[in-house]
Order: sequence, then structure tokens, then C-alpha cells
Amino acid sequence: MRTIAKNKRASFDFDITETMVAGLVLSGSEVKSVKQGHISLKGSYVRFQSGEPMLSKARISPYKPAHIQHDPLGDRKLLLHKSEVARLAAARQNGRHILPLRAGTERGLIKLEIGIGASRKKHDKRQHIKQREMEREIARKMKR
Repeated sequence: MRTIAKNKRASFDFDITETMVAGLVLSGSEVKSVKQGHISLKGSYVRFQSGEPMLSKARISPYKPAHIQHDPLGDRKLLLHKSEVARLAAARQNGRHILPLRAGTERGLIKLEIGIGASRKKHDKRQHIKQREMEREIARKMKR
């Protein structure tokens, strides 16, 4: 999958344990806007509306040449198999979060990689930063 946008905060704020790829239901102007890179996953999440997974709070900027403009922050349906929807619903019932990690194209179609994870506490985030700094330091010393 060729990456168009990433949700950088998701991997820092949440401990992602499982990922899956889902399709998105988009209109024509939304597809063109996403392919140009005008999508932001910052602060977005996946929620269930009448049993169907929906992407909420993802911003897709309007496509200027389009005659009919779409809602930039509207909910968008995710395309998944029944077993994947059941797995997401079970994870949601267990108090886990479902977040979009990155958006991209695969064979001309817009795909969304979503992750299931638990939120990190403040001390876990600090520990993650320290570990990352140590890895960078080791890599620098090994490079010399």
C-alpha cells in the first residue's frame, strides 16, 4: 500500500496490538482529494453506527474543481468482511480503541489501515520516549 497520510499520534498515545486493512466508501470528489494527499487522520477514530464501522473526524479537504462539494469532516463507512467487523465489535466491547493508522492506495483503491489498541498512561509514554532515545543513541554509536 502506497502511504498517503499517517496518524502519528496513534502509535504514541496507544499501544497497538492488531492491525487490519479496510476499504473506504467515498464519493468521486473525495477520492480525487485523497489521492492528492488532502486527508488528515489527526484526532480521527472508528466508531459503530447501527452495527457498521464508520470513520469519524477524519478531514478530507474539498476538491476545488468539483461541482458538488462534500462534507470535510463527515463520517465515512468502512468496508470490511463480517468476521473483521465482529472482531472490531468484540474489541470495542472489551474497552479497546479502534484507530486509523494510515491511509493509502492499493491498485487504485483508497485503503485505510486500522489498529486495535489500548491507551497508554503518561508514565508509559515517558518510558517509550526514553527507550526510543536509547535506541537512537546506540544506532549513532554503532554507525561510528
